[in-house]
Amino acid sequence: MELRFVVNGRDVAVEVEPAEVLLDTLRRLGSRGVKSGCRTGSCGTCTVLLDGRPVPSCTVLAAQVEGREVTTIEGIGDPDSPHPLQSAFLGHGAAQCAFCMQGMIVSAKALLDANPCPSDDEIREGISGNLCRCTGYVKAIEAIKDVAGADRTPDLDHVVPMRRLAEDDRYATVGWSVEKTEGIGLVSGRAKYTDDFAFEGLLHARIKRSPHAHARIVSIDASKARALEGVHAVLTHEDVPRVPHSTAGQNCPEPSPYDSVMLDRKVRFVGDRVAAVAAETPVLAKRACDLIEVEYEVLEPVLDFERAMDDGAPTIHDEDDATGILDASRNLVAHVDAEVGDVEAGFAAADRVFEHTYRVQYVQANPSEPHIAVTSLDEKGRLVIVTSTQVPFHVRRIVSRVNEVPLHDVRVVKPRIGGGFGVKQEVVVEDVCAALTLATRRPVKLSLDRSEELVASRTRHPQILRLKTGVAADGTILARELTVLTNTGAYGSHGLTVPSNTGSKSLPLYRSPAIAFSNDTVYTNLPVGGACRGYGAPQGYFALDSHTDEIAHALGMDPAEFRLMNAIREGDEDPIAPKLGEGKEGFRRVIRTNGLAECWSRVSEDADWDAWRAELKPGEFGASGNAPQSRVGKGMSFAMHGSGIPGDDMGAASIKANEDGSFNLLVGATDLGTGSDTILAQMAAEVLGVTPEKIVVYSSDTDRTPFDVGAYASSTTYVSGGAVVKAAEMVRDRLLVHAATILGEGPEGLTCADGKVTAPSGRSVPLPEVANAAMYGEEKEQVSFTASNVTLDCPPPFAAACCTVEVDVETGRVDVTDFVCAIDLGHAINPALAEGQIEGAVLMGLGYALSEEMLFDGNGRMVNDNLRDYRVFSSVDAPPIRSILVETDEPTGPFGAKSVSEVPVNVVAPAVANAIYAATGARLRDLPFTPEKVLAGIAALAAADGTGERDETGVRDGGRT
Repeated sequence: MELRFVVNGRDVAVEVEPAEVLLDTLRRLGSRGVKSGCRTGSCGTCTVLLDGRPVPSCTVLAAQVEGREVTTIEGIGDPDSPHPLQSAFLGHGAAQCAFCMQGMIVSAKALLDANPCPSDDEIREGISGNLCRCTGYVKAIEAIKDVAGADRTPDLDHVVPMRRLAEDDRYATVGWSVEKTEGIGLVSGRAKYTDDFAFEGLLHARIKRSPHAHARIVSIDASKARALEGVHAVLTHEDVPRVPHSTAGQNCPEPSPYDSVMLDRKVRFVGDRVAAVAAETPVLAKRACDLIEVEYEVLEPVLDFERAMDDGAPTIHDEDDATGILDASRNLVAHVDAEVGDVEAGFAAADRVFEHTYRVQYVQANPSEPHIAVTSLDEKGRLVIVTSTQVPFHVRRIVSRVNEVPLHDVRVVKPRIGGGFGVKQEVVVEDVCAALTLATRRPVKLSLDRSEELVASRTRHPQILRLKTGVAADGTILARELTVLTNTGAYGSHGLTVPSNTGSKSLPLYRSPAIAFSNDTVYTNLPVGGACRGYGAPQGYFALDSHTDEIAHALGMDPAEFRLMNAIREGDEDPIAPKLGEGKEGFRRVIRTNGLAECWSRVSEDADWDAWRAELKPGEFGASGNAPQSRVGKGMSFAMHGSGIPGDDMGAASIKANEDGSFNLLVGATDLGTGSDTILAQMAAEVLGVTPEKIVVYSSDTDRTPFDVGAYASSTTYVSGGAVVKAAEMVRDRLLVHAATILGEGPEGLTCADGKVTAPSGRSVPLPEVANAAMYGEEKEQVSFTASNVTLDCPPPFAAACCTVEVDVETGRVDVTDFVCAIDLGHAINPALAEGQIEGAVLMGLGYALSEEMLFDGNGRMVNDNLRDYRVFSSVDAPPIRSILVETDEPTGPFGAKSVSEVPVNVVAPAVANAIYAATGARLRDLPFTPEKVLAGIAALAAADGTGERDETGVRDGGRT
C-alpha cells in the first residue's frame, strides 16, 4: 500500500506493508536518528514527534500516519544549524554513547514546546520514556534546564563554555571539559552505528533457540526451512566446523575454558543456539526458524548453583573435546585460592570474629543498542565484520579460528557503539553471522531483539559470598577470609577471571596482616555469566562493605572512622596482588596515590554526614520521613578498583602529521560512549601543542589501526593513553628536528605549543610550515610514528559514597533521595566526561541494589525478558546524583591519570544496604532490596527484638564473640 505523510517538513510517498511499523519506514527513508532498541515501546530510542507529540515509532503502524506530520531528530536540527537542545546536550556532556540520546532530545523538545519553563520533576517526567544506560540523567536534565525559558533560536548560543577543575598552568588541553570530537553527529542523528550501514543484497539472520534448559538434539530437519523461497542458508551443527573455543574477548590463549562451539548437538540453557537462518527479510527468517523441526532428548537441568557439585547432579559439559574445565564431572569450571599471612592465627588472636553470608543476583547490562553485526565479503573476497563490539581485534581472532578463515582474510570495523558495559566483550553474534555470509556469499545482518539480549548475551555473575573477619578490641582488622561460590551459567567464558577479581579488587581495600580468598565457579543450565561493569568487584564490595559496616556498628564505632583507620594508605603495598591476578598470579602493586580520605571528607561535607550522625541517639535508627510510616537513613561505603590488567593489557597508537598542522590519530582503543576518542585526542593535542580540533581520530579498525586489546578492565585512559602519549612525543620530537633546520637552531630547547615551534630565542615557526617542510622539503618525510604501551602497574582509583534513603516501613518501598560519590581518578583529563561516567555507574549500581533481577521459572526460562518487567531505572526513578572529582597525580599514568568508569559502581549496593540499616535497623544481605525483602527484614528484626536475640554482631549468622 502507498503511504503519504510529512517527514521533517517534506512530503513523502512510500510503499509499506500492512503490518510495517513506522520505525522501519523511517529507517528505509534514511533516518539514522530513529534507533531500534526494544520494539515494544519501552526504551524510547525510536522516539519521534507525531503531530507534535512524542511517540515510540516501533509501536505505531506506518499506515496510522497517513496524512500526518512526523518529526525525527534530523528535523529538529542539523550539524550546520543545531537546535539549542542539541548544543546544550553536547556542551553539558550529556551524550555518551548517545544511542538513546537522540530520542531523548526529541522528547525534550516536545516538553519545552508545551511547557517552556518546566520544573525538575516535570523534566524528569517528560523524558521518562527514554531509558538511558550510560548516564544518570543528570547532565541531560542540566541541558534541558539550560535551554528552558531561554531564547531558543537555533544557534550555538547555548554551548557550555569549556571548564576545568582547578587552575593548572602545566596543561593547555588536558584537564579541560572539551566537547566530544564526534559530538555534533551524536546529537543530530548523523553518527553511524552498525545498523546504519547500507549493504546491497543484504540478508537478515535469525537464530533458532532452545526451548529447553538442558537437552540433546536427537535429530534436526531443516528441509522445510531451506525450501522456503527467499531463504538462502540454514545452518545447524551438521553444517559448520566444530571448533571448541572461549567466546570471551580476552588475551590469547584465553584463560577460561574452551567449552563453546558455534552450533552444538547439545543445548545448555533456554535460549541456547540451535540453528541459524539467513533470508531476504526478518519476517521470512523467523518463519524459516519456526519450520526447522528438532527432536530433543530432554535432560534434567541444574538450576540451583548450590547443588551443581552434588553427587548425582547432571553433568552439563560431558563433551570430550572441551578443554580447560577443572572438573566437568562435578560441573566445576574453576577454583581459585590465595592466602597472605596466617589467617587462622589471626582469628585466634582476635577479640571479636564476625561472619556473614551475602547473595547477589543475575542482572543484565542491557546496553541501549543490542548486539548487532553485519558481515560481508569485500572485492577481494575477504570477510568484513561491522559490529558493535568492545574488542575488535579479539573478534577477528576468534571468528577467524571458529570459521576456519585465515586471520589476514578477516577485517573487523567498530563504528559508533550504543553502550557495552562489558557485555560486548564477547563474540555473541559475529561468528554465526560470518558463517552465514560465507555460506551465502551475501551480506548478512544479525541483531538480537531485547529478549535475546537479556537471555542470550551475557550477564553479571550471581554469587554467594561468605565473609569472616577477626578484629582487635580497638577495631584493628587482624584477619579476613572471603569464600565465594560463583554461577557462570551454561558456559565458562569468564568463569575464572571474574571471580578472581571479586577477591583481588575488594580485599586489599582494608589492611589486614592475614587474608584468605577462595572461589569455586560452577556451571548451571541458566544464561551465561560474562563481563559486566566492575567485573566481579560489585559483588565483592556489596559483601565487603556491608560486612565492614556491620562490624563497625557492632563495635560501637563510627562507620567512617572504622573504615579510615583500617583503609589501605599511600605507600602501602597491595598484599594480595602478587598472588591473585586475572586467573593467575599477579604483579606487585604499590599504592603511589590515594585520595580516599579526601574523597570521604568531600562526600561527608556534601551529604551532611556529621550532622546526621550527631542527631541520632544511641541505639536509634533513622529519622522521620515525609510520611508517618517512613524512616530516613544515610549509609556510606568505600571502594577501590584498578587501571587495566597489568602485564596483559596492551594498547598502541599511530600518529601522522599533515601539512596543515593537523594530525591523524589512529588507535585500536574502542570508544563505547565513554569519550575515549576525545580524551585520547586531548592527550595527543597536549603533547603536540595544538587544539583538540587539530587531532583527527580514527579508531577500531583491524585493517587500519594498530592493535589494542579493547575497552575493558578500565584500561583505555591509562594503557591506551600511554601509547598515545608515546607516539605523540615521537612525532613531536621529529617535527622539532625539522623546525630546527628552518629556524637555524639546534632542536635542544625547542618547544611545541600554541600551534607553533618556539626557540629559546623567541623565534618561532608555525606547525603547518614545519609539516610542509618535512613533506615537500629536501628530506620529503612523512612524519609518522607508532607506539605500543604495556605496564606492570595498576594504580587504583578510590571511591567514597553516601546514600540517603527513605523507607516506607509499611510497604517496604525504598526511595533513594540523594547520592553523593567522590572519585580519586588521578588527574581528570576531561572533567565533564568523568562526571558522566560516575553518574552513569551510580545509576547502574542503584538498579543492581534495588530493582534489577533476572527471574526464572522452574524450567529455567526467564520470565521477565523485556524492559517492562526487567526494571531499569528511568529518569523519574533516578535520585539526585552528585559527582565529585578528587585529583591526585598518579606518577605512572599519562598526565597523572587513573581510571574512573568502573569504580563508582562498586560503592552503590553497600551504601544502599547500609542506609536501609541506618533507617530501619534491618540488615539486608540479599540483592536486590525489593519491598518484600525489606518488609521481611523489618519483621525479622521485630521478632528478634521480642526475643532479645537481635543480630547486631553476626552471631546468629555463624560468627562468634
